[in-house]
Parts: sequence; structure tokens; C-alpha cells
Amino acid sequence: MRQRQSAAKSPSSEVKSQSTNLSKREGLSNENIFQKSNTFLSPKNIFAFCLAFRLTNSLLIQTYFNPDEHWQALEVAHHIVFGYGHLTWEWKKGIRGYLHPLVFALLFKVLALLGLDTPWFMTKAPRLLQALFSAVGDLYLYKFSCALFNHSVANWALFSQLTNWFMFYCFNRTLSNSLETVLTIVGLYCWPCMREAPNKVPLVSRKRGLIIAALACAIRPTSAVIWVYVGLLELFVTRDRLKFIILEVFPIGALVLGVSCFLDRVMYGSWVIVPLNFLKFNFLSSGGDYYGTHKWHWYFSQGFSAMLFTFLPFAIAGSIKSKCWKLSGLIAWVLIVYSILGHKEFRFVLPVLPVALIFSGYALSVMARPDSPNGDRKGSSKSHNKCLSKVGFAVIFLLCTNIPMALYMSLVHQRGTEDVLIYLSKEAHNERVKSILFLMPCHATPYYSTLHHNIPMRFLDCSPSEEKGNPDESDRFMMDPVGFTSELAKNLSLPSHVVLFESEERHLKDFLISHSFKEIRRFFHAHFKVDRDLQASVVVYALAD
Repeated sequence: MRQRQSAAKSPSSEVKSQSTNLSKREGLSNENIFQKSNTFLSPKNIFAFCLAFRLTNSLLIQTYFNPDEHWQALEVAHHIVFGYGHLTWEWKKGIRGYLHPLVFALLFKVLALLGLDTPWFMTKAPRLLQALFSAVGDLYLYKFSCALFNHSVANWALFSQLTNWFMFYCFNRTLSNSLETVLTIVGLYCWPCMREAPNKVPLVSRKRGLIIAALACAIRPTSAVIWVYVGLLELFVTRDRLKFIILEVFPIGALVLGVSCFLDRVMYGSWVIVPLNFLKFNFLSSGGDYYGTHKWHWYFSQGFSAMLFTFLPFAIAGSIKSKCWKLSGLIAWVLIVYSILGHKEFRFVLPVLPVALIFSGYALSVMARPDSPNGDRKGSSKSHNKCLSKVGFAVIFLLCTNIPMALYMSLVHQRGTEDVLIYLSKEAHNERVKSILFLMPCHATPYYSTLHHNIPMRFLDCSPSEEKGNPDESDRFMMDPVGFTSELAKNLSLPSHVVLFESEERHLKDFLISHSFKEIRRFFHAHFKVDRDLQASVVVYALAD
């Protein structure tokens, strides 16, 4: 490994040396405080605290965010274990891998064997399992921050991670992006090139990092965007480049890819190269654009900025002050690459959000560190009080802005589509539901993985058409709800229950009443519109006896 002459002048060294100087002036420094508290901040205790926090966090998530949480993970897992569940068009085209759904299939199998596949466990257990993974991510964020800087920065980085509204809202969801984020944090900790002194990191750590990077790519092929950057950086700083490529990258990559392809071969019934199909559809053919596009600057001007929210100025300040350009470059690289694609979503850049929060932790740590000139103890005391006041204001500001946002988004906004399936699951268990028709935009609710009863259900299809400009069922319904439903009624037997949004109910109420349906339940959904008309509530109509 190359020796870095500037290692002694690295940002982490500056922080530690300044803390030591302060201890000589004050007799009690932040560094000494953290050393004394290290017995309480052992990895085991930190993990226990993070696990308790994430388990509580997962139970507080009662809203609907992205269809993939249910339709690309839990629905597939339910189909594997119980033999019924809807597989979307992606699984018919072979652009999704089974590695991620199999994690939850194992959970469902355990629940079934124990007789715990009840409505409560079927809805809560997957997010509780993800909470376990999230706690591992939190622990490694702490360890990575500590390895890069010091315990003070690590504490503040963990504070930023746990209180950031978007991490609270999204990290415990069963999205492949959530597990990808955990693997990204753990992987970055293992890679020598991400440290200030790469030569001090054992080579076995790099091999672990390679395995984790390969797993992340197997779960979500676009994770390669991150690991190409990290791999090229490692190639630049390492001396044994040939060994790195031939004896590490190729064997480990081939092994993980081989295992992933074998799993897909077993599940699909034929050889399917999922990463190739996925990248071909999303990158080469811009297939994702079918679900909407944004301006090139969306991640910079809206997406990533909204995810950081009030942590944004602290993250920018920490990035500049720490001068850890490798990590700053990783964030910039990911945002730039994803900005090239037309279809953009918050969750795509979730893996680099914890990296930005490390910088926020650095900025808060600097704010909390007193800096008195000439070793003046009196001046040091004033400086210390000033710093406490300043960082205290920052903490109150961050908590007062992020906690309400996290709770509102997790408990209130768009909860109706989750509540309605939980209600229908209980009704189906009591044999009061025979069949369900969802007259709403496709994938607007969970499906069999939440209902957990094998009864006929029908939703409006929105699979990409081979002919551009040809509207799908979901689009045609939204353009003419009455006309589309009238046509649908001619070809379908009447379901026992119909589920729709209030915005469409206004058009279809007379039609439903004329066909002997009556309203039986109404669930609050949202206070403001997202990408369509305001969908204030979800309404359930039942066929009159």
C-alpha cells in the first residue's frame, strides 16, 4: 500500500490533536469524555440501542411509500411460500432477481411453521426483520465514522442517522434499496481506499468488502454505480493491482454472481441473467421512463435535498471542513450518474444518504468543540459554553424539524391504502370477503402478502406496452372512470367488494349504487396530493346481500 505523507495532517488527526491540546488547557476535554464513555459506547451496546430504536421505528411505519416494498419483495416471497401472490411483469421478463425476496420468503416460512402467519405478523414481521438489518447499518455507520475521524464525530453521525426524517421513514421498509443501503455502509467500512491510511487496513477486510459489494449488486444491479467508483479508487491507491483484479475481484465477483444466477435458475426454471436484463431495461433502453421522468437536476434541486432536509447545510459544511473528498466524490458521482437517467426516485440514492449524514456529524462535532486561543482557561470556559449553546440550538433545530416530519410521513401521509388491506384481511378471515376489485391506479395498495387469503382479486394493469403511446388499463380508467368501469362490468362477474379512492368515487358513486353496492368503510389517506388529484380517502363498497 502507498504511504500517505499527508496522513498526519488528515482532518481526523487535526480533530484529535486539537482535542488533546484542549485537554491540557482545560483538564477535561471532549476527547477524554468520550474515552471515559467508551465503556458505554461498545459496539454491543450501540447495536442494542440501535436495534431497539429501529424496532420501534418499524412499528411506527403505517403508511404506503413505494409499490416495490410490497410488489417486488413481499408479494414474491408470499408466492414462493404459500403458492399464491401476484408476480408483476418484471418477473415474467426476468429483470428481477430472487435473492432479496428469498430473505422474506424464509421469514414467511418460519411464521407458517410456527402458526404465526396472522394478519398482524404478516404485516409487521417483514419490517421488524428489516429493522434488524437497519440496526447493523447504524452500527457500521458509527464504526466507519469512528475509523475516519473519531468518537465525537461517530456519535454525532449516529445522531444524524437516527434523527433524519427520511432514514426514519424509508430505512425500515422492505425495499431492495434499504438492504442495499445497509450493505453499502458495511462495505465502505471494509474497503481500505475509503480510509485516510489505507495501508493500516488488513487485506482480508478488502475481501470482505468485495463480497459485500458483490452481494449489493446481486440484490440491486444498479449498486454497481457505487462500487465502480470505490473499485477504481482502490485500484489507484493499491500497489498490488494485478493481484487485486485477478485474485480478488474476478473470483469473488464470479462466485457471488454464480450463486445468484443459480438461485434465479432454480426459481425461474431456466437460465436468466438478471443483472444483464435489469441494466439493459433501465439503462440501455430507458424502460424506467415509462413510469415518469424528471429534469436532470432533480436530485440536486429537490430529491436528495429533501431527503437531507434540515441536515443539508450541516452536511455541506462537514464535507468542506473535513476535506474528505473521496466520500464527497462518491456522493457527487452517484447523484450525477442517476441524474443522467430520466426516471428518478428518492430511494435510488438512499445508499449515499448515510454518507452525507456522516458529514453532518462532522460539522456538529466541530460546533461542539471549544477553541480558545493561547490556552486561556477563562477564555476556554467561555468558548466551551458558547459551543454548547451553539450546538444545543442546532440539535433543537434538527429535532424540531425532523421529528414532526418523520412521524407525519410514517403515521399519517398515505396510510389509507395500508389500512384498507389490513381491514380486508380481517374481513376475509371472517369469510365476509369473497372477491375484490381495485378501481384505482395500479399497485396503489399492498396485495396478497397483506391480505393472506387466496380469494380472487383484480387490479388495473399498468405493464409497459410494446406500442408507445398506448394507454394501459390504469391510464384508461383515470381518463374515463365511468366508461372504463362500465366496459369492465360487462366482462367480469360482480365482486363482493370494490376499493377506490375518493377522487374516483365522485364519478362512480351512482354507477356503484345502481349495481347494488353500498359504502361500508372509509379510511383517511392523505391531506395533499402527490402526483395525481388529491386522494383524501380510500373507500370500500360491498355488494348488498
